[in-house]
This record gives sequence, C-alpha cells and structure tokens, in this order.
Amino acid sequence: MDSGWSRRRFVGALGAAAGASVLSGCGDGGTAGSTPARPSGSASPSTAAGATASASASASAPAAKEPSGPRPLYLGTYTSMEGGGEGIGVAAYDPVSGRITGSGTITGVPDPSYLAVHPDGRTLYAVQERERGAVTAVRTSDREVLGSRATGGAHTCQLSVHPGGRWLLSADYGSGTVAVHPIDASGALGERTALVTHSRPAPGPGQEGPHAHQIVTTPDGGHVLAVDLGTDTVYSYRLDRRAGTLTEVARAHTRPGAGPRHLTFHPGGRYAYLACEVDDTVSVCSYDPSSGRLTIGRPQSTGAKADTNYPAQFAVTPDGAYAFLANRGDDTIARYAVEADGARLRLLGTVPSGGEFPRQLALSPDGGLLFTANQRSGTVGVFHVDGGDGGLRRAGEPFASPVAVCALPL
Repeated sequence: MDSGWSRRRFVGALGAAAGASVLSGCGDGGTAGSTPARPSGSASPSTAAGATASASASASAPAAKEPSGPRPLYLGTYTSMEGGGEGIGVAAYDPVSGRITGSGTITGVPDPSYLAVHPDGRTLYAVQERERGAVTAVRTSDREVLGSRATGGAHTCQLSVHPGGRWLLSADYGSGTVAVHPIDASGALGERTALVTHSRPAPGPGQEGPHAHQIVTTPDGGHVLAVDLGTDTVYSYRLDRRAGTLTEVARAHTRPGAGPRHLTFHPGGRYAYLACEVDDTVSVCSYDPSSGRLTIGRPQSTGAKADTNYPAQFAVTPDGAYAFLANRGDDTIARYAVEADGARLRLLGTVPSGGEFPRQLALSPDGGLLFTANQRSGTVGVFHVDGGDGGLRRAGEPFASPVAVCALPL
C-alpha cells in the first residue's frame, strides 16, 4: 500500500504532471508521506452527511426561521504541511452579512483536515489525517480536547456522526477502511467497535488499492454508505446500533476509473449526488431505503472548462431546489437546478469560487450562506444564496485561513 506519496504531496506535483495518471485527481499539495496518492478530500455536506451532522451535513439541515447573532464556524487544516495551521481554527460568522471573525485555534489535534459536530452541538470531532489514522473529540463549550482514538487504518480523511448521536463513523483513505467508535454521554469516544476493509472488487485502473473517502448515514437512518475512490464502489452497510458493527448489504459500482469521492443526499432522501473526481463527472443516484441499495445514474458534466479538474463535493439547499459543486482546478462552483423531486440535475453554470482549489463546500443551517474552503489560496469564501434562482453573490472578501480544507458552519 505504501507508494511513497502522501495525498498532500501528490497535489504539489499536479502542476508539473497534471493528467499523467488516473490518480492525478488526488491530493492537496505539500508534504511527503507514506500513503498512496489521494484526492484531497474531505463535505458536508455537505450534506454529504445529511442527518449525520458532518461538515457537509448542514446543507440538508432544516431551515432556520430567522438568523440572529454570530454563529460558530470551525475550520480544518493541515498542521504538518508548510504554511499550514496550528490546529482547528475557531471563528464566528454573521448569518446576515456573511462576515467571518476569527477567535483562536484549538491546538493538540494534528492534521484536522475534516470536521463534524454531534447532533446536540456540544462536541466537535476531527480526523487526524496521518499514517496512523485517528479521530479526536473536542468539547465546544471550553474547547477542551476530550481525547483521541485510533481508527485502525491509515490517513483518516472523513468522518460523520450517526443521527442518534451514539456512534462516530470514519473513513481511512490510505488503507481503504471504515471504522466505528462509540460516543459516551460526555461526547468522548470509546474504543473502536468495527473496522472493515474494502478488499473487493479489485482496485480500478491506476489504483494500487482501496481508498475509502467518505462514510455517511442515509437520511432515513437505515443504512450507512461508504464511498471508495480506489474500488469505484459505494458500499451499503447496516449499522448494529447496539453493538456498533457494520454488515454489508449491497454495492453500487461506477464505471471503471471514475474515482467516486463524495455523496450528498437530497433532503427527500430518495436521491443523492455523487462527485467522481478522477474522470471529472457527477451522477444522480437513487436510493432504496428497504434494501439499502444505491443505483448510480449516467455521468454528467461538472461545468468545468479547465483542462484538469477534480470535482470535490456537492452541497444541496435545505429546500432541495438547488445543488452546488466544488470544482478544484477549474476553481469554480457549479450551480444546478434540482428537478423531478431530486431525480434530475440541470446545470445552470459556474461562478468563481473566490480562491484556489475549493476542496469543500458547506451551507449555513438556514441555507442562506455558502462557504468554500479554498485550499491553495488559504481562504474561506462566503456567498449569499438566492433562494429564488440559486444565484450566488460574494459576501465580501474571503477570510484568510491557513491551508483551508474544511469549513463547518453551525
């Protein structure tokens, strides 16, 4: 599994060798490491997590009646990368103007590249994207680190909280594994209860192994889906909510070499949108709650005009009317109208992301603001979302944040 390339180092070479390999969709840029090349990644979404409260989950959260007062914003980064941060960035945003104000850093958490919050809002969770993968819990009230647990895999890149609040789910890119940890009443994590390796099918063209990129609970809460870039597969699991174990029930395959990265559900719960970063496409997927089976539709355009582009993830508005896609390389946000109750995406166009290499998108809980974590420019862009036509309008200048790879607005 050790190719001598870390997911961050890989992007540093993209400028010189873009498109040289099917894996060139991977990465972030910067330091050496021992994990196979991986597309920089992260959510939440978006909604990617839907009800899981991940960084991408805010896109499918219920709309708030009226935003009022500053709201918390947490920022993920790399601490072992040149120019990176010192830990989890802590900030606040004005839900009306979109203005971001920094308020410090939570230290003691190495390489916290992806973040999620407990449904009760009292605990923040972060990955440690290192060779020895781990997940960390932080109490939000006083920023105290409650401890970390090893995932059993390598280079943990994404995590989400099960809607019931009792289980933390995580994905390890380097080892192609997914893990489950219990959450106690204080929000702290217990010892791992499950570790599953994606050993089949065989890795796709140019891939030297499985690369689990995301794990998310379906909106109905009945299944857990894991997206694996290396095997071109989305795995469906049933989570035993008493034992914290995973049982596979179905698999959905993209075309070979597509490199699926991130799945975001429509609020209706029957459809989801899949970003495939290696072949620069997206697909509408249908989900069957009774069986847990996902059916992946035909590939569609990301709207990117750049020669090299790696779509990162979708965010879907709370009313399900519009979807937004982060395009790394093209450095744009693609806008889609969602039609047929979620079954169809219609590309409306793209707008500049306000920075370089937008790795992650997140909507504010009320859907009024869209945040972009622009990794290479070290900025977080903020856009007002027009509920009438899905238009995006910049909310002032981007906020400076070292190697911004994740933004989690609460």
